[in-house]
Amino acid sequence: MKHNRYSVEVMSREEVDLAIEWAEKEGWNPGLHDADFYYAADPNGFLIGLLDDEPIATISVIKYDDAFGFLGFYIVKPEYRGKGYGIQIWNEGLQYLQGLNIGLDGVIDQQENYKKSGFKLAYRNIRYEGLGGGAPPHGPEITALSTLPFETIETYDQPFFPASRPQFTRAWISQPDCHALGIMQNGNLAGYGVMRKCRNGYKIAPLLADTPDLAESLFLALASNASASEPIFLDVPDINASAVALAEKHEMKVSFETARMYTGDAPDIPLHRLFGVASFEIG
Repeated sequence: MKHNRYSVEVMSREEVDLAIEWAEKEGWNPGLHDADFYYAADPNGFLIGLLDDEPIATISVIKYDDAFGFLGFYIVKPEYRGKGYGIQIWNEGLQYLQGLNIGLDGVIDQQENYKKSGFKLAYRNIRYEGLGGGAPPHGPEITALSTLPFETIETYDQPFFPASRPQFTRAWISQPDCHALGIMQNGNLAGYGVMRKCRNGYKIAPLLADTPDLAESLFLALASNASASEPIFLDVPDINASAVALAEKHEMKVSFETARMYTGDAPDIPLHRLFGVASFEIG
């Protein structure tokens, strides 16, 4: 009788491409260059489950610092689900992040299973889908992020994430096939957004702004860089009513949602200024 050997190992950079492909098959619509930036966030934080050397499961467990980590890419190949392989790689991932407050964006139907591992619901993130195009707003307040000192952008970004990640932010705002814009008010940065090319259309992620009006100006400026026939996506925390109103005002439709959960207390993030999440996969 043959005994299959199952092992969990740290992914190579090339194996992260496989995780991205599986995410595409799950309908998560990753960005064209996500693998490079996700892997750079923590090269030890991507795990793969191998059954007799066949990849059958993935998970990412990004350790940002000694206090916070984020879990994503929890995928088991469909034909191997329900056989115990998923829980093994899940447990390995949680062990890597032991002692940290761990966040995740989980599919809604797995929410009860995540609770069994100590995760608590904070709020929902809702993916809205619409179309690009339209005229950009006119005025000197919209500016390319590339014209601003990075320290200005990092200082603005920091309150929106529970850990410092300047390397990720620097790479994210300058990635290929993206538009990265800021909006100024009284000479100060009052918001910024990034729109990147994905397998299907574009995602505006993140979208951060001091007020709903500034968020809308940024949204319109970014969306104008896509054609009127191209889909655009915005991942909105439902706890921010102004962000939901922005998506609905521009006739975007709900296409997907997740449960944002944490093992510890929900971080103190200015959700009223968070109009679009950077990434379901790594926070």
